[in-house]
Amino acid sequence: MTKETDETEFDPVADLYERQRQIRQEMGGADRVAKMQEEGTPTIREHIDGLLDSGTFRELGTHSRSMRLEDRASTPGDGKVGGEGQIDGRSVAIGGDDITVKKGSSAIVGSRRLHRLYERAMERGMPYVYVGETGGGRIPDLIGAEGISDVAPDPELARRRRQIPMATVIVGQSFGGSSFQSAFSDFVVQVRGSVLAVTSPRVFEVATGEIIGFEELGGVDVHSRITGQIDLGVETFEESYSAVRRWLSYLPSNAWTKAPRSEVRADLSADESLAAMIPAKRTRGYDMRRFSAALLDPGTFMELQPGYARNLTTGLGRLDGFSVGVIGNNPMFNAGVLDPEACRKAIRLMCLCDAFNLPVIFLMDVPGFMVGKAVEHNRILALAIRFVEALGNMSTPTLTVTLRKGFGLAFPAMNGSGLGSSGLYSWPGAEIGFMDPEVGVNVAYASRLETLEPDEAEEERARLVSEIGLATSPYEAAGTLRIDEVIDPADTRRVLVDDLRQLDGRRIPPPEQRPLSYWPTV
Repeated sequence: MTKETDETEFDPVADLYERQRQIRQEMGGADRVAKMQEEGTPTIREHIDGLLDSGTFRELGTHSRSMRLEDRASTPGDGKVGGEGQIDGRSVAIGGDDITVKKGSSAIVGSRRLHRLYERAMERGMPYVYVGETGGGRIPDLIGAEGISDVAPDPELARRRRQIPMATVIVGQSFGGSSFQSAFSDFVVQVRGSVLAVTSPRVFEVATGEIIGFEELGGVDVHSRITGQIDLGVETFEESYSAVRRWLSYLPSNAWTKAPRSEVRADLSADESLAAMIPAKRTRGYDMRRFSAALLDPGTFMELQPGYARNLTTGLGRLDGFSVGVIGNNPMFNAGVLDPEACRKAIRLMCLCDAFNLPVIFLMDVPGFMVGKAVEHNRILALAIRFVEALGNMSTPTLTVTLRKGFGLAFPAMNGSGLGSSGLYSWPGAEIGFMDPEVGVNVAYASRLETLEPDEAEEERARLVSEIGLATSPYEAAGTLRIDEVIDPADTRRVLVDDLRQLDGRRIPPPEQRPLSYWPTV
């Protein structure tokens, strides 16, 4: 065969497709892919297909591989896969860990691939979604100074300033890189059976002698109830895909654009059912989650961190088609008090909404801040002030409705008067004051009891009940214009919608003028 004939027969395009086929189908080994399929465990490419609109994935960095000569043939993608696609017709960047290649461990080229995806997402102004289940940093690639310098937490993520939405789905054992990614993210979903931690139990045991199981270390229940490091725990992979898609539907693609408004328009007629959901007696509980869902457009309330700090309800939803954030005290749990965890939970949602121009509706029914040694030692002072500081620096509009009560420093902390609310309203039966009137009466009565004659005591108590009760009326605050209006509970939806429609025409400050977009992610 002549040289000319040999060159004519070689087809570089066919060679390209064969290389792509081998990398994308066989991944880190056809046997490993087959085993995962037998076990019902999706590969990273199957996760990506589940998240994206069908047929929209365009892979980038297909031919990347390890820097180490001895590993080049066996490390397609260098443990990472990613590219760009669409979710509900909007462009997104997407990447994740390929556990068929050295357990998805992080090394130099794979980290560069992920950084390139993020870089393109920032340049194009599109959300970034990450699917995490890495085994941690790869040894020996990182053992030296050069290696660890290349795969340290990406400094560009630290400078993101929430200019694009970022979501992470934890689908397997996640240590190191993908865990760091989740902590940088605005939304974290964890699938039951997965693990989210900085370090694996094996490292714990070697380094400290401590023996701990995967679930106990970083399972869904740990993070959804104790640490608050995830926004949602789900049972299946399909639920995690749906959660990310739904969360993104409330947000703009980036901080320079407006969130999409749905075609639904709210019913603005008087709704007596809203008041009926809330007991008149301040000590009786009700579920703020149900109230929030009833107030918003039907079926649109997406609760975030539902198992963490349950005394405060937070989430995203729509009202008159507008995307909004919701923060409400939940009297069903701990009477709806504010504690350190509730402060952290509120600030997380406020940062998200401020970065992406979503108005926040505060539904106040708060007896005060929790008191006691435990909360003092858990930095209630610092977190309460951080909560107020965050409120004072919000650039997005806020609307507040006091439903039943707002006592003590928790009243301003829940966006009461003086902190820049665009609309501050109260139901007529609400109480606002330094403390619960019953407590106030008891304190005042006890302080005066020694100076009273027996026949004067009952009269004095009755006088205090009347005086303090009148002082906590919302009309007192409305009289000095610390509340914009006392409203009929049945008109709550209409009042809020009127404000949202008016605020829709406001000047939106550029991202650099939104202080909460700079605040720490966790």
